[in-house]
Amino acid sequence: MVFLKLGTIAFGGPAAHIAMMEEEFVRRRYWLSESEFLDRLAAANLIPGPSSTELAIFVGQLKRGWRGLVVAGSCFIVPAALIVSVIAWAYVRFGSLPQAEAMLYAIKPVVVAIVVQALGKFSRTGIRTIFLAGLAVLAAVASLLGIGPVLVLLVAGIISAIVTWTRSGRQFPSVAVLPKLFAATATAVTAGVAAPVGLLRLFLSFVRIGSVIFGSGYVLLAFLRSEFVERLHWLTERQLIDAVAVGQFTPGPLFTTATFIGYIVAGWPGALVATVGIFVPGFLLVALCGPFISRFRRAPLVAAALDGVVAASIALMAVVAWQLGRAAVVDRATLALFLVSVIMLLRFKLNSVWLIVAAAAVGWTLQILR
Repeated sequence: MVFLKLGTIAFGGPAAHIAMMEEEFVRRRYWLSESEFLDRLAAANLIPGPSSTELAIFVGQLKRGWRGLVVAGSCFIVPAALIVSVIAWAYVRFGSLPQAEAMLYAIKPVVVAIVVQALGKFSRTGIRTIFLAGLAVLAAVASLLGIGPVLVLLVAGIISAIVTWTRSGRQFPSVAVLPKLFAATATAVTAGVAAPVGLLRLFLSFVRIGSVIFGSGYVLLAFLRSEFVERLHWLTERQLIDAVAVGQFTPGPLFTTATFIGYIVAGWPGALVATVGIFVPGFLLVALCGPFISRFRRAPLVAAALDGVVAASIALMAVVAWQLGRAAVVDRATLALFLVSVIMLLRFKLNSVWLIVAAAAVGWTLQILR
């Protein structure tokens, strides 16, 4: 029940989710010690997927084994997925109404401001050296040139590992195989063009995305744009940013954006398939890799590769923020909403949920006045 409650009221994004879990499990229920909680938080940040959801799964695994793992993760995800599905239904049915369009018009620049705020936070911790900053710039350039996000992350991790290895004075093993690895990955990532919507393809797309995302739920935006806007052509830029907006003002993980997209492209079955696909990798990774994460992080080469992946993830976030900003900030009113939102987030630390609600009210009011 506690995870069901958190999944229903956990607004505000991963940082807010983690704070609520710490309050619930460490301070109120004494299920974990502070050190146990931080160990599992660190592990959740070291594997692909939504960190707050994986933290819930880790806690469930600790308390009740694999049954707790399934129950905890599912109860945290399901309330948000149901809410997003209903909103997606209303969006498809009523989204073209002037009132709905006006609210989304005002919400979109706020979403961009929220991404910018998250970008600032993650940059301070994820880009700690000049080398990682340079790697992030290269990743951003590669993304702007059209290289897929999976390949960008893979190459960034490998480069970071190679640099660390060579700085240690040793020769990196098996360098000759790297071009083949890059070529194979590029083929896998770039294969495919516009295709008809199919549930299996939808499921596999979200499984692949959920298996490779590092850094934050916001990095999901880069993968969604690459996969569903540019590669498969199942979404428009407008639909993508609307999906992001819905993910922002609903409780639970930002990854339920996938639920919204699934409904848009394939109705209720698509919402179910997309939700299962995006979250299944997190369950499997926690179950299989969780016990070994601390050992991996202590290995210098693996730690360096992860640092490179995180830096590239932040670069992808920056590219997405710029791309979404072009679609959202289209006139003086949206520019004003964006600037005010940035100030409220950075200066006054206002909860993003209240900004989303206020923007919707502003959009509704503007429509009435017009």
